Amino acid sequence: MTEEDKELELLKAKRMLEMQKNISQRQRIQEVKPESQAQKVSSRDIVLKQLGYRGEEVLQNAESQFPNDTKVIVEKLAELIQGGEITEIIDGGKLLTLFRSVGIRVRVQTTINVEQDGKMVSWSDKLKGESKSLSESGSDSESGDSQVEASNNNFNENNF
Repeated sequence: MTEEDKELELLKAKRMLEMQKNISQRQRIQEVKPESQAQKVSSRDIVLKQLGYRGEEVLQNAESQFPNDTKVIVEKLAELIQGGEITEIIDGGKLLTLFRSVGIRVRVQTTINVEQDGKMVSWSDKLKGESKSLSESGSDSESGDSQVEASNNNFNENNF
């Protein structure tokens, strides 16, 4: 073999090593891609899958009222869910309790319905109906109206 042939063989060997390195790097990148795709599922989506009755409603209210704090809590919840520490379904009441336990007072619109004459009537409508009937009863109307108004004020203050 001549000197040129030896140099050519060395160059070929170097080129083969480079190609093997490139192939192994591509394989590592392809192995990492499925892991990164699994991480692309957002923390919020993970938590949403675990939410039950009215849970999404509470989460939306929390996000609109306290976006930064909610983001931190959602990320931690997702971490706990992925780690298997939380396996149960989180309903709206549990989620609301969680937010309140960490000092976030999420406001949720609620209504109280009661049955009256076989129909479901809102509590405020029932109180309005009672105040009308008390005012029609005569002399007790002033004291009756003030009691209903006090009840209404209490209800509005305690409404969360």
